[in-house]
Formats: sequence, C-alpha cells, structure tokens
Amino acid sequence: MAENTPAPTDTPAARNVPRAASRVNRPLGGRGPEARTEGTTSIADGVVAKVAGIAAREVAGVYALGGGGARAFGAIRDAVNATDLTQGVKVEVGETQAAVDVTIVVEYGAQIQEVADQVRARIAGSIEHIVGLDVVEVDVAVDDVHVPGDDDHDDDDESRVH
Repeated sequence: MAENTPAPTDTPAARNVPRAASRVNRPLGGRGPEARTEGTTSIADGVVAKVAGIAAREVAGVYALGGGGARAFGAIRDAVNATDLTQGVKVEVGETQAAVDVTIVVEYGAQIQEVADQVRARIAGSIEHIVGLDVVEVDVAVDDVHVPGDDDHDDDDESRVH
C-alpha cells in the first residue's frame, strides 16, 4: 500500500505544474524605467503638512505661520532648537488629492492679497511636485501683520540697564 508522502517536487512532471505566486517569486514584467512593481505608497498627513509649511515660509512677505498661541509655543520650540515646520498648517489628504488650510502672519508693507496668492501657488506647486497629489484647495488665513519693533526681543532695542 502506498504511504501518504508528499510527491517529489524535482520531477519533470512537478516542474510543469504552476506554483502559486508569492510576494517574492512573481515574474518581473520588465526592466528599466517603464517597469512597474506591485505595492502601495501611503503618505502621512504630517508629510504633506511639512511640505506645505516649508513652501509657505519660502514666500517673501510671510513673517510666520500660525495664530498667536501657536506662535508662542513655536517660539519655545525654536529656543530649544525643535522648530515645528507644520505649525499653522492643517491638511486633509486623500488617495490622490489634498486640501490645505494655512494661517500666516504677513510683514507690514507687503501686499496681503499678493502674499496670500503666492503662498497658495507655492504650496500647491510644492505638494503636486514633491508629494504627487493633486491640490484641490489651499485656504490662506491672515492672522496678523508683523510690524518691526513690536517684538520684545528685537536686537535693535537698546537695553535700559547697562
């Protein structure tokens, strides 16, 4: 009587039987730049927010990002060399699209509408180029206008005590 032993896998007949494809033994479709591999890419909301924050800070006329409370915490983080590049930025990220809300402080003298338009364009362009998502909306909220000399820590101020 025959025993219940598995059939040998190195016989001519066994070599002709297709095996189930695993994640690592699938045939490659091709080589080169056009070759596609299977898998997924997920991009965290924080990545998109950081790209948007960096892009907004690059625009001339933007003094800071975030509202008053966020800027106060940001000053503390800056003092300990832990700048939050997502400060003042909120994002909503889908599979192929993103929407951004950003709060900015504009330098006094800069044209606010022009700065807001440039922030909107810079954020959308950076996210589309770097992250690869379509940006459907960038809302810019101008929270304040920075006037030089308003800060308590301006270097130009002379000390009252020598």
